Amino acid sequence: MQTVLASILAAAAAYLLGSISFAVVVSKGLYHQDVRQFGSGNAGMTNILRTYGKKAAALTLAGDFFKGVVAVWIGRLIFAAFGVTLFDGAYIAGLFALLGHLYPVYFGFRGGKGILTSIGIIAVINPVVFAGLLIIGLPLIFVTRIVSVGSLAGACCFPFLTLAVDYFLKGSISWLDFFFSAVMAALVIWMHRSNIQRLLQGTENRFGSKKAKEGEQ
Repeated sequence: MQTVLASILAAAAAYLLGSISFAVVVSKGLYHQDVRQFGSGNAGMTNILRTYGKKAAALTLAGDFFKGVVAVWIGRLIFAAFGVTLFDGAYIAGLFALLGHLYPVYFGFRGGKGILTSIGIIAVINPVVFAGLLIIGLPLIFVTRIVSVGSLAGACCFPFLTLAVDYFLKGSISWLDFFFSAVMAALVIWMHRSNIQRLLQGTENRFGSKKAKEGEQ
């Protein structure tokens, strides 16, 4: 019963925190506009950057990243308070923080695509996996000048890096860790389905373009 209660509380707290869409908060707070009405229509850092510039993008980046970090901390604190050690509450909190970002209750369930929040979550849950994803994703972004390429590569590698790190550093594989990481990766990939279509068509937007196409990162 304690495990169930801790999981429900961690999930609820993380979802409500994840639902704070900083792209919308920043655009409304600084410019009295909703970023979802401009550019790609996405409540994400890339659309903020293209629409309002670097200052707004930096604020969005920090907010979306650190809400993932804080959600994981809260999840672990709740599990510790209930004395639950059956599994890491960070994964429950991380998954629901991501769901909150994708489908924010405060903003009509229209959120972003989850990359920055996912990175914040992973940075706390497994710093080694986080470092590995940066090594994979960042060079791809700078070489291709396409944000979605690095994002999708990181999402695809996340579950398998989790398995590898568990095996080589802990000496055993946690299938529960793999399950949660696979679900998070699948959510991110699903949210990038329009990007995948444009990548296959060769029409995905690159750095330096002045105009974002509908549904971009």
